[in-house]
Amino acid sequence: MSNVITKRQRLSRRTLLKGLSAAQTAVTVALPPLVSMFNSHGTAYAAEGAPIERRFVLWFNGNGIPERYWIPDETGSAYAMTPCLDPLARLRNDVHVVSGLDNSAIVNTAFDGHSTAMSALMTCTRFSGRGPSGPSLDQLVAAKLGSETRFRSLQIGVSQESFGGAMQKNMSWAGPDRPLPPEEIPHRLFDRLFGARDEGWVKRKRSILDAVRENANELRKGLPVEDSQRLDEHLSSVRDLERSIASLPPEFRKVTPPGEDFDMKDWPRIAKVQSDLLAYALATRQTRVASYMLTKCQGLARFPWLGHTAARHHDYTHKDGKAPGASGAEGQRILRDICRWHVEEFAYLVSKLKSIPEGAGTLLDNSMLVFVHEHAEANLHKASGMIAVVAGSRDKLIHGRHTRVAGNVGDFYLTLTEGVMNAGLGTLPTATKKLPGLLA
Repeated sequence: MSNVITKRQRLSRRTLLKGLSAAQTAVTVALPPLVSMFNSHGTAYAAEGAPIERRFVLWFNGNGIPERYWIPDETGSAYAMTPCLDPLARLRNDVHVVSGLDNSAIVNTAFDGHSTAMSALMTCTRFSGRGPSGPSLDQLVAAKLGSETRFRSLQIGVSQESFGGAMQKNMSWAGPDRPLPPEEIPHRLFDRLFGARDEGWVKRKRSILDAVRENANELRKGLPVEDSQRLDEHLSSVRDLERSIASLPPEFRKVTPPGEDFDMKDWPRIAKVQSDLLAYALATRQTRVASYMLTKCQGLARFPWLGHTAARHHDYTHKDGKAPGASGAEGQRILRDICRWHVEEFAYLVSKLKSIPEGAGTLLDNSMLVFVHEHAEANLHKASGMIAVVAGSRDKLIHGRHTRVAGNVGDFYLTLTEGVMNAGLGTLPTATKKLPGLLA
């Protein structure tokens, strides 16, 4: 944190910029973390005396991985970055790579299908035939930590396509038969966060910032130079978000009906907009908990940006149709490319949070992100020896290592939610122990 002037007016973390759009609907723009919001050490909010809250993001990728290209051979701090993990190379000291997890809520932990694996991975409960038998991890955490934010939790999605029903299409569950669908349309997520829908900004005729400009100018008069600069940067980033969303082709403003061949959309473009919106929501304390579904369970996307369009994602994990078969050399290379893209998008979000100053550190320092995959080796639907990546919370987590653990998904989740988030969950259905080597 930069030098803090201790004799200054302290700003409440709940300060908002408010106004009315041209259509006379309410507009709210929340503020970023400003120096004036914190005590002289940058460790707590000055006006309220409350510690800086920690945020939690659970990130999901559909289908499985090619283990030979994903899991490092070495453990400890001297592990070599694999082809799939390469996008995290510049963030090596901000992440912890984990392997060896068993998805033990599945009866057969070596081989199983998609719905059973998804239920076990998200909730640590068995698939009932319709859905999981309990709430998902993000909702358990949100029930404990989400009561003081505008949104108890956010559910964010990117790729829209999927085979199957609710189990394939959702990662967040409030309970049995209660899926919480991810918001996959950036326009709608923007509207939720800013509290207004105005066609003017969508068509690039006006900015949503026009509604709060007067309020922002009044606030700026009382801010020190550093905070005034941060406010300007924040409002500029909001305007950049508007432009990014407004420039999307018209077909990106709706979910294409099932049955249409709609899987050629530019998902990397959508992912970065959704990640920017999530970073805004976390930075402005609109939520402490979010789930992020990059691709669907048993997902069917094609990958034109990678040059893989002959088959769909799930097909590539098996020898199906035009897919070469994941166990062969060509199929393994295709899955390598797909899984490297998954990690690339995760790295983008991690970098985004790292770039936002908050108190004595960054937003990443006050967040924990957990990256998981539906299966280990994709072709086998393998549910033992699964992988994860944990990022953020430098004061609570060990970074810069690959650890091969001996435990299950429930053990892993409980170790993190209790040791980092202090969520007070107490237990999880499959948890039997805390895992060593992860907590600082």
